[in-house]
Amino acid sequence: MTTPNTYELMFILRPDLTQQQVNQQMHKYRDLLKDLGAQKVSMEVWGKRRLAYEVQRFQEGFYILSYFTGDGSQVAPLERNMRLSEEVIRYLTMKLDKEIEFEENELPEVEETVETPAPVVATEESSEEVVATEEEKEENTTTEEPEEATPVEA
Repeated sequence: MTTPNTYELMFILRPDLTQQQVNQQMHKYRDLLKDLGAQKVSMEVWGKRRLAYEVQRFQEGFYILSYFTGDGSQVAPLERNMRLSEEVIRYLTMKLDKEIEFEENELPEVEETVETPAPVVATEESSEEVVATEEEKEENTTTEEPEEATPVEA
């Protein structure tokens, strides 16, 4: 059996993502690597940084550095998934020549948010107010006389 290779993956996420969405993307790619057979996966958020040049009309992005060990079969499906993702604006995977010591780390938890509708507050109007308002409208429409149009001289 051959020894697994070590890979370094740097990917950049869109700058308009929330911290929770960044965490979701990290979990997504870590789980994908694990499902594809990677033995050790480590991810580190470098944070939002300015890009060296504009990428897809973005000037900033969330940088994520990842190391993983595997036999190489993980790279193509991972890169395909990143290429199709709207959240990833750039990625680069490199096979490292040397063994690098790294430990698997725990990713921040992703909070499950449940959309709850805002409570409906019933407002009651008295029927007297509605009647008074309708009567006022009738008075306003009957007292106004239409103005006659005056010809404009050129």
